[in-house]
Parts: sequence; structure tokens; C-alpha cells
Amino acid sequence: MELLLLVWRQYRWPFIAVMALSLVSAALGIGLIAFINLRLIESVDTTLLVLPEFLGLLVLLMAVTLGSQLALTTLGHHFVYRLRTEFIKRILDTQVERIERLGSATLLAGLTSDIRNITIAFVRLPELVQGIILTVGSAAYLATLSTKMLLITALWMALTIWGGFVLVARVYRHIATLRETEDKLYHDYQTVLEGRKELTLNRERAEHIFNNIYVPDAKEYRHHIVRADTFHLSAVNWSNIMMLGAIGLVFWMANSLGWADTNVAATYSLTLLFLRTPLLSAVGALPTLLSAQVAFNKLRKFELATYQPEFPQPKRHSQWQTLELRDVTFSYQENTFSVGPINLTLNRGELVFLIGGNGSGKSTLAMLLTGLYQPVSGQILLDGMPLAADSPEDYRKLFSAVFTDVWLFDQLLGAEGKPADPQLVDRWIKQLKMDHKLTLDNGKILDLKLSKGQKKRVALLLALAEEREIILLDEWAADQDPHFRREFYQVILPLMQAMGKTIFAISHDDHYFIHADRLLEMRDGQLAELTGEERAQASRDAVARTA
Repeated sequence: MELLLLVWRQYRWPFIAVMALSLVSAALGIGLIAFINLRLIESVDTTLLVLPEFLGLLVLLMAVTLGSQLALTTLGHHFVYRLRTEFIKRILDTQVERIERLGSATLLAGLTSDIRNITIAFVRLPELVQGIILTVGSAAYLATLSTKMLLITALWMALTIWGGFVLVARVYRHIATLRETEDKLYHDYQTVLEGRKELTLNRERAEHIFNNIYVPDAKEYRHHIVRADTFHLSAVNWSNIMMLGAIGLVFWMANSLGWADTNVAATYSLTLLFLRTPLLSAVGALPTLLSAQVAFNKLRKFELATYQPEFPQPKRHSQWQTLELRDVTFSYQENTFSVGPINLTLNRGELVFLIGGNGSGKSTLAMLLTGLYQPVSGQILLDGMPLAADSPEDYRKLFSAVFTDVWLFDQLLGAEGKPADPQLVDRWIKQLKMDHKLTLDNGKILDLKLSKGQKKRVALLLALAEEREIILLDEWAADQDPHFRREFYQVILPLMQAMGKTIFAISHDDHYFIHADRLLEMRDGQLAELTGEERAQASRDAVARTA
């Protein structure tokens, strides 16, 4: 099983030490049974010394067993911490396009459900390990008492285990289907939470979402979880009944077939009773281990980036003069829309506006320009030199961006990830008219309960604090009031240019196109620069061009 293989690769020696401790625990358990057989059944020891010896063995057995289980559980939690940490790092290192294709609901299900199932499996792993070790050790001890009885008992136990595995295999199939249904439910939860305003306004849509989407998925989940639990409980009860049947079988072989005396039969029965709880726990642990295997399979299907423990240290291109996209093309795997070939040259310090209708490829171009999407073909050149394909971080270090679906971070960071320049932050908080709204504590924003337009201002503050060369703004002014929109185009953008920033702004505000150094247009995935009369026409009526 992959869980054990990963533990073996990553924690080999601690795992060996824990297994050794488990062996000692099993040996003590069998030794305790042998002590009872020799001192209390076959030849009764009437001295008072037998009681402290017996109690001492009990205390020692409890201490070693508890120690081995705690050690294995602690090792498991270290492993799960490492697994979760590596998973987050792999998400951070994976291409944005791949993350978008997977979807946040699927990844959240992986982070919560799959990691949780692996955690539960590791917590139950000691029960499986203890059960196996105790069974093997007890079988070796019973062989010394009666080989014939051991063979028959072993066949009975083999039948017990086979029946258990048949039932557990059914559990696995339902758990695998259950995991796929969980993805659907996470998407349903996201729909209800993210669309809460629209669903509150339109109760018919809410009813449709509830009755036609959520309820069928929830019923499918209920069906498979009930079936999985049914087969799991059947496996547990099968094992329980068969273990009790084994005790009756032992006394029948001893008394009816004469294969052993009553003392040996009693020792056999005592040993089987001793094994009953560990074996039932081991059978009970199997479904959790199967769930962990399903989780591993699901995580593997994400095809995230290979884990790298260190974050790259990109080089800063602070002296660049020109940035060129040469014959760059891009296409989405799930549809036929494509962008390009794009030919674009940006000069340092320029203010460039990009216009275009919905679905024209503006946002795709923005993702290509910032290096968040990788071109299918073509080159990106900096001062005439092609960028190295294996170090996109060097190129991305040029950019800060405010996208339409902005996510606000509560910590201001400056250049190279250092604390932001307090003078720069203070100046821009006032310039963005947010000094009465924001409270900072060592660069941490204490309250982000803001309107959408105010959130965009904070996002611009975060971008400026990073002190990067190029700032991309995706329809930044769309959520601003008319007064501040004018302030943005007539005051803020010129101030940013005066700081030496190169600005690439997606905009539909035709009244302010005159402030741009250049005006570009995306149409059906193709890029063109508007000059002369075309630019004048777009500045008069951008709506007409996007019709």
C-alpha cells in the first residue's frame, strides 16, 4: 500500500524503530499468556510472589504497547504534516492554467477530505500493525502447544480473513465512488456560498440548485456511504463471530478428537481471546487504509508540480528597456478559442491601454504578458534576449498586478519580500483616499471589510508596495466612483509613471484614452495597435468598436 511505502521512504529508520517496539509489545503479550499458562494453569503457583510478577508483566506490557502505539501515531502525524505541507507547496509551484483547470472546489476537497482520510488511516495504522504482529507471534507460540490444532485453527482463521477481505473489497469500491461524489458536493457547497446573494433574490433558482443539483448528489453520497458502512460492519461482525467460533472449534478438537488436554485448549482459547480485540481492530482499520489509498490516487490525478522544498530566488531585471512578445500563441485545452500570434513590444516607462470586447482575449493576453500562462509557441524577449524557459520566476519578478478577481492579502510586502517602505505606503494610502479606512500594525492591514472599489484601491497599494517595474491593471477603475475614476486616470497613473513604472491597463473608459501613450485592441484573439483616426474614433466611442 502506498501509505506504507511513503512512510518507508521518508521515515525508514524511525519506522523500523517503531516496528521493533511493536515486536517487543507482541512478545510481551505472548509472554504474558505463556506466564498464565505455565504458572496459573498447568502448575498452579500458590506463592505470593506470582501476583507481583503478574502485575509487573501487565504494567510492562501496557507501557510498551502504549509506547509503540504513541510512537507510530506521532510518526504518522509528522508524515501527514509533511504531506499537507508538500501539497500546498506543489499547488504554489503548479502553473496557474493547471490550477484553473482543476478548480478550487476540487483542490479544497483534496486539502480537506483526502488529507483527512490519510490522517485517519495513519491514526488507525497502529491497530493494523499490532494485529498482524500479534497474530504471527501468537501463531508461533500456539505451534509449540499443538501443531495439528494450529493447522486447523489457521485454516479457520484463513477463512475468516478471506471472508473479511471479500467484504472489505466491496467497501473499497464504494469508497472510491464516494470520493468522486465528494467533489460534486464541494462544488455544490461553493455554489451555495458564493452565489448566496443571487440565490436569495431568486428563490426559483435556489430551489433548482437545491432539488436538482444538491439533493441528487447528497443522495448519491448517502447511498454509497450506507453501502460502505454495511459491508464494513458485516466484515467486523463476521470476524467477531468467527473468532468466537474458533474457541468452540479448539475445545471440540481437544475433547472430541483428543488432540490436546484441557489445559492446552484453555491456553489456545485464552490466546484467541487475547487476539480477538487486535484482530477486530485490524479489520476495522482496513477501510480507513483503503480510503487513504483512494485519497492517494486522487491526489496523484491532480498532476501538480513536483515538490521542491525551496522557493526559487529570481533575479531582478532592474535595467530592462524593452519587453517583446514575438509570434506568441496560446490556446485553451477545453475549447477552440486561441490567442495570437501576438507581436507586441513594450518600452520602459510607457502607459499602455488595452481595449476589447468580452471574450476577445484581453485577460488571456494579460496572463501571457505577466508569465502566468506559458505560450504554446513564440518567444518572450527582454532587451532582445529570449527568456530562459526553466526560470519563469525571473521574468515574473518584473510584474505586480491587480486582476478583476482580486484577492486581498493583509500583509504589505516590499521589494524582495522585505517589509514595505513605510513612507511609500503612507504616501499612497493618502493618495488612494484610504487613510480614514485602513489601520496598519507593522505592515499588517487589520480590517479588510471594504467595498469592492475600496478593495481594488488596497490591491493597488499592495502592488505599489512591492516596488516592481511593471504594473498590470485589469479594469481597475470599473468599480470606482466617477470622481475617483477621474482621479485615477488624471492623477494616479501619471504619478506612477513619474515613479518609473511601466503600466499596462485594460480599460473601457474611452473618455480617458487620451492619457495613454499607446492604445491597443484585442479582437477575436488578435492584437492590433490603434493609431491616428482609429485611435481618435476609439477615444470618442469605444463601445462602437466592441459591438
